[in-house]
Amino acid sequence: MEELNWLSARTQVDLIKSRQVSAVELMNCTYDQIERLNPALNALVNLLPREAAVALASAADARDPQNCGPLHGLPMAPKDLLDLQGFPTTAGFVPYADRIAQDDSVLIARQRSAGALAIGKSNVPEFGLGSHTFNALFGATHNPYDLEKTPGGSSGGAAAALASGMLSVADGSDMGGSLRNPASFCNVVGFRPSIGRVPPNQGFGWFGRLSTAGAMARSVADTALLFSVQAGPYPPDPLTLPESGELFLDLPATDLQGMKIGFTADLKLVPVDSEVAAICESAAGVLAELGAELTDECPDFSTAMEIFHTQRAASLAVMGRLMEQTLPNWRESAKDTAVWNIEKGMALTADELLRSELLRIDLYQRVCHFFERYDALVLPAAQVPPFDSNLDWVKEINGQPMATYIDWMTVCCAISVTGLPAISVPAGFTGTGLPVGLQIVGKPHGDFKLLQIAQAYEAATQIGVRRPAIVDKN
Repeated sequence: MEELNWLSARTQVDLIKSRQVSAVELMNCTYDQIERLNPALNALVNLLPREAAVALASAADARDPQNCGPLHGLPMAPKDLLDLQGFPTTAGFVPYADRIAQDDSVLIARQRSAGALAIGKSNVPEFGLGSHTFNALFGATHNPYDLEKTPGGSSGGAAAALASGMLSVADGSDMGGSLRNPASFCNVVGFRPSIGRVPPNQGFGWFGRLSTAGAMARSVADTALLFSVQAGPYPPDPLTLPESGELFLDLPATDLQGMKIGFTADLKLVPVDSEVAAICESAAGVLAELGAELTDECPDFSTAMEIFHTQRAASLAVMGRLMEQTLPNWRESAKDTAVWNIEKGMALTADELLRSELLRIDLYQRVCHFFERYDALVLPAAQVPPFDSNLDWVKEINGQPMATYIDWMTVCCAISVTGLPAISVPAGFTGTGLPVGLQIVGKPHGDFKLLQIAQAYEAATQIGVRRPAIVDKN
C-alpha cells in the first residue's frame, strides 16, 4: 500500500471515486509516510492526530462519488501563511504560534470545496521571507535528497512533502521564487501563475503586486489539477482574470514544432553556478529536440532588481505597520533579514515608489515586445544547487558577493516583476545528486500554453520520477 502514496493525484482521486481505494486507506498510507519521514524532514507542522484525519477521510467516503470535486479525498497541508479554519496561522513567527484562524482563506475554501482534506500546514520561513525554510518556532525543514541541505523556500515544507511522498499535491505562494525555488531544490513542479489568475491572500491590489498563490506537485498534470481548483475569477480582486479554473483541468499534448524559445543561463547580468548553468542549458536543448527554435536571447532585465527591492519592501511595510499597532515589540522576535526588509519598506519615499513603478512599466513593455516574437523564455529556477541548511542565505556565487538575502534569487525575482506565468520543472541532478530545476516563462496571461510546453518537456525527460534515497532507507 505504500505505493499508493506515489500514484499521481489524478489516479488517487479516480481510485477513490470508483471505490477501488477508500479515502481512509489513502489517509492511513499518508500518515504512515508522515510518521516515517516527517521527523527527519520537518516539512509538515501542526498536524491533526491520525484519528481526526481518518475521520475526515471516512466522511469523504460517505459522500456520493459522482457529486464530488476534482480533489476528492486528497490529503493536503496548506502553506502556513494561509488561514485554515481551526488551525494556527503562524507564518513561522513565535508570537503567532497560537493565532487560530476563524475562517478559511479564499484559496483554502476553494480547495476544500473541491474535496481536499486539510490535515495540517506546511512549514515556511519566518513571514515567508527568504528561499530557505527555517524559523524559530518549528525549526528548519530539510531536503529529502540530502538532509544537510535546504529544500528552498518559502514553500519549502510543501516541496519536501511532495518529494518524499507525504502529499501528492500542495499549494504554495511566490513573491520572488517561493514556488519555483523549492520545486527546483526538491525535483518537483512549482507553478507561479499570472498575477490575477488566483485570488490574492493579502497585500496590495494594484501597486506592488508581486506575490501570487500557485500549485505544486510531482508532475505538470497534477499541478494543473490543483491549479484548476485554485484559479478562476474573484471579483474583489481588481486584477482578476476572467477565465474559469476548469480551463486548466485537461492539458492536451502540444507540438513544439515551430515555436521560438529564448534561453539564458544568467539573464546576462547575474552569476550562476557553473553546474546549474550546464544542466539548464542541456535541459533547454530538449526543447530544441522537440522542434522548437532555441536562441540565446532574453529581454533587458537590468532594472528588475531595483524594482523588485522597492516594491517588495513596500508590500512588507503594510505588514510592518500592522505589527507596530498590534505587536509593538515584534522586532525582538523577528529574524534580522525580516526586520531589515520591513524597515526598508517603512522608510521608502514617494520618489522611490514612483520611480519603481515607472521602471516597471518600461520593463513590462520590453518583455511584451520580446514575447511578440517568442513563445517562451527558459532559464534556471535558482542560481545555485541546494545549499547547506546551516546557512541563512547564499552570500556569494562564483566569488561574487550577494548584497542582500534576496539577490541570489535574481533569476526568479526578475521574472516576478513582470507578472508573467512561470514554472519550474525538474532539469537534472548535480554530480552529488542534488536537484536542479529549469524555469520556463510564458507569454502575458499565457498560463495554459506554458503548462503545455512544460508537460511536453516533462514527457521527454522523465527526470521528476527519480525519488530521494530517504524514501527507501527509512
